[in-house]
Amino acid sequence: MPFLLARVARLLRVRLSGWRLPLAVAVVVFLTSWAAMGLVEPAGTGIAAPGTYWWYFVVTAATVGYGDVYPASTGGRVVGAYVIVGGIVTLTLLFTQLSAALQSVRGKRLRGLVELDLADHVVLLGYTPGRTARIVAELTAEARAHVVLCTWDDVPEDPLPERLEVQFVRGDLTSEDVMARACVARARTAVVDVRDDNEAIAVALAVTHANPRIHLVAALRDLGRLDTLRYVHPDVQAVQWHMPFLLTEEANDPGIAQVYSDLMTSGGHGNTYSTRVPAGFPHRTFGDCQTWFGRTFGATVLALRSDGGPLVVSPGWDTPVPEGATLYYVAGQRIDAARLRAGS
Repeated sequence: MPFLLARVARLLRVRLSGWRLPLAVAVVVFLTSWAAMGLVEPAGTGIAAPGTYWWYFVVTAATVGYGDVYPASTGGRVVGAYVIVGGIVTLTLLFTQLSAALQSVRGKRLRGLVELDLADHVVLLGYTPGRTARIVAELTAEARAHVVLCTWDDVPEDPLPERLEVQFVRGDLTSEDVMARACVARARTAVVDVRDDNEAIAVALAVTHANPRIHLVAALRDLGRLDTLRYVHPDVQAVQWHMPFLLTEEANDPGIAQVYSDLMTSGGHGNTYSTRVPAGFPHRTFGDCQTWFGRTFGATVLALRSDGGPLVVSPGWDTPVPEGATLYYVAGQRIDAARLRAGS
């Protein structure tokens, strides 16, 4: 039947493809069977009546067969069989077309060609095998936001298809098209982790053009390029490329990179120091030390290492602080050892 319809359509120069073919089969079967049923079935059965036949056609073509309306003549039963065959053909064509449509959409998603509809998400631009998977795992660890992974065209398909919370966009990372498909204009954060620093500046420019207010984080090989990057986005946060954990921490908690930078450089508002607990020190728990350091010196105690033990960052306040243990703290300047020995 589809073959005959295709030949007739070709003669009439009508294109039957896609969803038109099952629709055409259903219409042809309905009209021809209705006409045939009107000719062969006795008028007393009422099947060919306009208000009844459409119902008979639907339940028979769908092979449901409620039995509330049925033909009484042999010719009517033959027409009913024709309707059943036509219904099966129509449903087969319909489900084939539906399967092809779903497969097409899935293929476009795998190839990163679908335009997304997201807001308040994280856009990760750039892909490095292994490294990117770890970054994505950390970004999604707390299930706080969806992630859109954007890659260059040299990545042919979604490299992380098993991560359902991660959407995929492929193309030129400096183009407006990729920015639009990744919904950068409505994103909360953009993380730029590309192949070199020049590329990072170019991608950051595209992101800033799409969303000037976005929280932008970039991985740089040379942090000396940060000044150039801030011509593009004055509030950009940059981290060393070999410290990918900082990318995710800054993306999830804006300002963390600046805190680390101040802790690790002498140009910050405070430096990190260590001191050994002297004999006779009266503050015997970590909480007591934290309170005394803060009130006396405006310092913050970060970690504790007991003799022969591991370093513990932010231990519980009831953790004992024995003599000879090492305290690590942040302060504007190193605390004088004599004042520590006084302990009050």
